[in-house]
Amino acid sequence: MFHSEEWRDAAVYTIAAVVAMIPLGLVLMTSIAFAVGAVRLARRQVLVQELAAVEVLARVDVICFDKTGTLTEGDVRFDEERTLLPAAGLPSGWREVLGWFGSAADANATARGLLERYPVPTDAAPIARVPFSSARKWSGVSFEGGSSDGSWVLGAADVLFPDRRLDEATASFAARGRRALVLAHGDAPLGVGAGPPAGLRPVAVLTFRERVREDAAETLAFFAREGVAVRILSGDDPLTAAAIAAEVGLGGHRGFDGRELPADPRRLVEVVDDEVVIGRVTPDRKRDIVAAFQSAGRTVAVTGDGANDIPALKRADIGIAMSSGTDATKAIARMVLLDGRFAELPAAVAEGRRVMANIERISRLFLTKTVYASVLAFVCGVFLLAFPFLPRQLSVVDGLTIGLPAFFLALLPNLRRYEHGFLRRSLRFAVPSGCAIGLLIFAYTWIATTAGVDQEALRTGATLILAIVALWVLVVVSRPFDPRKLIVFAAMVGGLVVVFTLPMLRRFLVFVALSPAEWAVVVASSIAGVALVEIVAATFARERGTGKR
Repeated sequence: MFHSEEWRDAAVYTIAAVVAMIPLGLVLMTSIAFAVGAVRLARRQVLVQELAAVEVLARVDVICFDKTGTLTEGDVRFDEERTLLPAAGLPSGWREVLGWFGSAADANATARGLLERYPVPTDAAPIARVPFSSARKWSGVSFEGGSSDGSWVLGAADVLFPDRRLDEATASFAARGRRALVLAHGDAPLGVGAGPPAGLRPVAVLTFRERVREDAAETLAFFAREGVAVRILSGDDPLTAAAIAAEVGLGGHRGFDGRELPADPRRLVEVVDDEVVIGRVTPDRKRDIVAAFQSAGRTVAVTGDGANDIPALKRADIGIAMSSGTDATKAIARMVLLDGRFAELPAAVAEGRRVMANIERISRLFLTKTVYASVLAFVCGVFLLAFPFLPRQLSVVDGLTIGLPAFFLALLPNLRRYEHGFLRRSLRFAVPSGCAIGLLIFAYTWIATTAGVDQEALRTGATLILAIVALWVLVVVSRPFDPRKLIVFAAMVGGLVVVFTLPMLRRFLVFVALSPAEWAVVVASSIAGVALVEIVAATFARERGTGKR
């Protein structure tokens, strides 16, 4: 065989078959689509820190917001004070203590808001202190001697006074969306036990207001239209969170107390599926809520800006940090809204859906080719027929019916909502279409070989049939058409016409003139191939319409 050089023909046919089986451009087109999506988001001031985050965006069906800094601007302003003791019974120096809380080096946004009303801190040096944490919901400091003597605690009323004695004093503020804190005073030292010191006496209720983002209502309405469930998880009083939610269009929810969330994961899934607004949520419970949704098969996004959001951001399928967030929050998030505009979220989700819908579309092109090349190589081997293409012939057809159009299709707009079952849907179309095309080319090759058609004419006819049917696969995959898709399709048709008619290219590709009888077989085979592809497409569309995904 080596002396007769038959091995050259065997090598050429083998290379042609193997090259055709490999979806050469699918990985490249996928990478390009993700990269272009990331660039488009960057132009909208959305930083994608992991390329795969673009794909996850398309699958999100639950999004959890922290109230402060996400639904609201994040600039907490002091609102009003209401003393809880007669003037004669108020401990001296309480306003200066509030000034100390506001000026502390580790003061959070709420505490810093105190400086607007209480700019002068006490000059006494603290002898003990407990910094604020989202889990405790309070902070404290102790002074010895002077007007600020004793222990002072600033925190949530229902945490400092579990007997709910201050509910009446704080309920009206919470109902108006105000954040209410209580300043309490006592003689017991700090640091004894896990909770606040015993014997505290309420001194004053201090309320703070937050400005709701102007784009919040419109953004939440977008998610409602697109079937994305929204959950507000806040460390504030449930009534406060519910009032803010009502301002952004999520009315009708009283708010669920996060301290009453069940520990059992299955029961937790049921609760979070029903409750839209959950207050008094600790960072760990936020993470548990995300995990509960994920255990139910949901894809969860979490937005946040504070250190208390980090556990949930890490657990989520995609964490989205606001520009106002801490460095740690932005470091672990997969996306960052650089300008802090809440309204960019719908655009980000839409971009993810565009990328994934287009990748699904072009994957059908590449996988169809892989299937028909594999089927054709197998049946030709079984029946001892020569592979009916040269590598260069397949390369030209692939380039004009798959490679080039896939590049443009991957970048076109596409707002189709993401549906689970990406690979299943692609294979459901590609496998029957590819099998039909492969068997059709095999039938033509068998008939032509039996009829004594020479090898060059057989390859020319097979290439024509494949080009026509592959173009029709492109038509089916591109539907519905718009002007841009029509331009792409017309350009590919024009390219194939040039390839089959330009003498220089015909010689290079070893195309020869066909006899009338050979043309008749090519036309009949092409019509049969188009009909088979249409049948597969109609069956595929009918199955999708009946929900078989």
